[in-house]
Amino acid sequence: MTPESQIRRILDLTRWAPSGDNTQPWRFEIVKPQHVIVHGFDTRDHCVYDLDGHPSQVALGALIETASIAASEHGWHMQATHRTESPEAKPVFDLVFDSVPELARAPLIDVIEHRSVQRRPMRTQSLTAAQKASLAQSTLDGHQVQWLEGFSMRLQTAKLMFRSAKIRLTSPEAYEVHRDIIDWKQQFSATKVPDQALGTYPLTTRLMQFVMGRWERVEFFNRYMAGTWTPRIQLDFLPSLLCGAHFALLAPTPPKTLNDYVAGGRAMQRFWLTATQLGLQLQPEITPLVFSRYAREGRPFSHKPGLHALAEQVKLELEQLLGREPAHRSVFMGRLGASEPASSRSLRRPLDELLIHPH
Repeated sequence: MTPESQIRRILDLTRWAPSGDNTQPWRFEIVKPQHVIVHGFDTRDHCVYDLDGHPSQVALGALIETASIAASEHGWHMQATHRTESPEAKPVFDLVFDSVPELARAPLIDVIEHRSVQRRPMRTQSLTAAQKASLAQSTLDGHQVQWLEGFSMRLQTAKLMFRSAKIRLTSPEAYEVHRDIIDWKQQFSATKVPDQALGTYPLTTRLMQFVMGRWERVEFFNRYMAGTWTPRIQLDFLPSLLCGAHFALLAPTPPKTLNDYVAGGRAMQRFWLTATQLGLQLQPEITPLVFSRYAREGRPFSHKPGLHALAEQVKLELEQLLGREPAHRSVFMGRLGASEPASSRSLRRPLDELLIHPH
């Protein structure tokens, strides 16, 4: 392969990195065969979940780590450098690749395209000591894994997710996000989340599609027909109970900067790919981290009364679950366990749509 075809192959794998709601907040500019500029962006201006752009920064970290892993297939070592003068909401990274013939091929390459989100219930079989050890050893730069295992911890986490989901399903700001990111009546989607991947039963999914057509319908169902109970049970409570374990990925210190969250994303991607390699499925659980930080920092996120009090309760429950100090160090949460891979999933934009051609 020529260097030009090698870099395209690397980027074709790199684009499979995970991002919130399949936003894919990056574009690639190939400067020369072994130098790529990543133009990142975040969605903080219109997505209530992307608080200060941190979830998008975690996604950028996952992208960078995926590029590093993919490069090893060609005996290339990757060095990523953040252009500190670039705007925080539009960070720019230089990825420079050097040939290192003795560099071993990373086995995680084989699962990059197979890693996906499983939102449906998993088996409650506990993770083995060997699986947990492999996952703990996969993380980078001093990141640690805190496990939440056993029925009692799964139940406590299920209650946290159930409460957090009420904010998600009753907030007009969150409604605007959900309305725009679901691809209805689809099994796969290159730019959104297909409705068949949501984890709801078919009848619930069709009802959700109708209700979410207008905010007034959402308010009516929530007020008079207990509209949040069914999706919260199907999407949050039952899956939280039916899994092998929950986990929190902890940074060495409470993350504050863009580069802290990028480092967390790199560790998260290695953890997720390792889980896939072990035959485990995973679902992110980000909303408690987001809403608890809104509460912790006293920052408004909705004009609807009562939601800030709910966020404060989410904060308290998260700190009870993890401990106050680990809760503040968390950059990612999720659940995982044994199950069949998801039959419906988000795909990615073709590489050519993600390329910026230099002038």
